[in-house]
Amino acid sequence: MQNLPPLIALAAPATLAMAALYARIEPTPTPRRFANIAIAASIAALAFALATAVTVATYGPVTSPTLGFGGGGFSVHVDSLSAVMLSLVAFIGVIVVRYSRNYLDGDPGHVRFTRWLLLTLTSVLMLIIAGNIVLLILAWIATSLSLKKLLLFYPQRAAAQRAAAKKSWISRIGDVSLILAAGLLYAEFGTLETAAIGEAARAAAVNAQTSLLVTAAALLIALTALLKSAQLPVHGWLIEVMETPTPVSALLHAGIINAGGFLVLRFADVMLLATPALHLLAIVGGATALFGSLVMLTQTSIKVQLAYSTVAQMGFMLLQCGLGAFSSALLHIFAHSLYKAHAFLSSGSVMDLARASWTPSPGGQPHPARLLMALAVVLAGTFGVAAAFGVSAAVNPGTVALGAVIVMALVHLMAGAIDERPDAYVLVKTGAAAAAVAAVYFGLQAAMAHMTGASLPAPRTPADMADITIAALVIVSFAGVTVFQNQMARHATQPFWQAAYVHLSHGLYLNTIANRIVLALTPDRRRAGTRRTS
Repeated sequence: MQNLPPLIALAAPATLAMAALYARIEPTPTPRRFANIAIAASIAALAFALATAVTVATYGPVTSPTLGFGGGGFSVHVDSLSAVMLSLVAFIGVIVVRYSRNYLDGDPGHVRFTRWLLLTLTSVLMLIIAGNIVLLILAWIATSLSLKKLLLFYPQRAAAQRAAAKKSWISRIGDVSLILAAGLLYAEFGTLETAAIGEAARAAAVNAQTSLLVTAAALLIALTALLKSAQLPVHGWLIEVMETPTPVSALLHAGIINAGGFLVLRFADVMLLATPALHLLAIVGGATALFGSLVMLTQTSIKVQLAYSTVAQMGFMLLQCGLGAFSSALLHIFAHSLYKAHAFLSSGSVMDLARASWTPSPGGQPHPARLLMALAVVLAGTFGVAAAFGVSAAVNPGTVALGAVIVMALVHLMAGAIDERPDAYVLVKTGAAAAAVAAVYFGLQAAMAHMTGASLPAPRTPADMADITIAALVIVSFAGVTVFQNQMARHATQPFWQAAYVHLSHGLYLNTIANRIVLALTPDRRRAGTRRTS
């Protein structure tokens, strides 16, 4: 009986793998029939994932014995962190597989696409439930390899080849980093079981013990996560996956790219023993979030805009990890995955929605002084709501910083309400909306922290000055982005703002530099690209 819960958890990826295997056994499977089998398998996987989540919520973490030798091998470990991620990815998998049936109907590669889609989902689910680092590494590598097949679904497209080539180089560096980190953790703690490593790290934290091995391992884990989550300066491959079918973009942006954040959360207790690793995540994540948010404002392609949004959101998520707000980072992963999957799958309807909701402009951008006034009111309200929930910047700088950034989205609405002809009703309604958004955000944060309290460590108390400084810089920077957006719209005809728009629209040319490096490292692709353009 005690082995039944691990088998239920394992049934989720196993069901998808068996459905993918059907396409290899059946000589000529009908695309429509195979798509229906894939949908049924994904629904079954979701049912197993939800059953596992209920089991974890009722009886606690689910762990299986290890099948292997030398401490490494195959084992399943599902706690509240894994249960949330397992349910999330399985749910998105159902939507993406179902969407793909109609999206690729009539495409000669329909069966091949569905098979690799199922295998990619299988790899991600195995990564989530892995209880041993050996299995985690194997699933990590399998996710990259199966994703590459989807990125090259249309291999004749030059941009798809560049994206796959860049992703391959980045993935291999990340794989090596993760393997080295596993070796260092084994040398320090004498085990490869993820749960045992977490317990040992918590004990070391209580005794205020750390070592160079742990610090080095944490830095390698941070590097692996940054590479996986398309952070600066290796974000370019994510922008070019638009050459793949839309379901790949939805699955990638909503599930796979979150693997970097999941890795940090899985080893959160280890990360707390290495302050340099946390600062690396916070600094790079914060810089990437700022970069992605600015560049996103200048994109005319909906899918490219969504891709830069993902780059920024993954930066926010790793920033929260770096500031020790691990439950907040998990909530961010959950919310972003659902939003971004919907955004990509509905991107074809955006123009219709824009036309249907078009209204004449009420008279330009709000005056900068009123914009700053609205910004101050929104930030004050955010800090007030945070205090009402018992959240302070001194203890939870990451949670407060992201809450402030989220509520800043209402600044332009509030500034418009007080511009030209202030209306008390509009002001009260806008202020109430800002307070409601902040209350929902901090309420969800509290719920996620309670739900994952046994799996994720609480924020460091009190946070050190570096954390508070980074959080303050984030709030100031995104307040600056809000003002920048206003000024760019007001002065669109002036040379400075036109130049800024052009440079930002090209992503400050970072991806161009990366493309040149890839072409230099892969001369065969360079010659192929030359032949195609000649």
